[in-house]
Amino acid sequence: MKSYTITDLRKNIYKVVEETAQTHEPVHVYGKNGNAVLIGEEDWRAIQETLHLHSIPGMAESIIEGMKTPVEETSDKLDW
Repeated sequence: MKSYTITDLRKNIYKVVEETAQTHEPVHVYGKNGNAVLIGEEDWRAIQETLHLHSIPGMAESIIEGMKTPVEETSDKLDW
């Protein structure tokens, strides 16, 4: 993970934001009063979706079960 001081990030903000979005590599930003992590919007949305899915009881197990099911054994009709 790349690291920048707040001062260095400020100097290179456009480049760092574009690079972070393209590479999907988080950036550690540190300063005198605290630290932060910069991630791309696409990665943030993926994290939010994962957290949401994990908050639904039984969803993780259902996904795992579904991933183990061969496509040939699935149905075109939905139960919901």
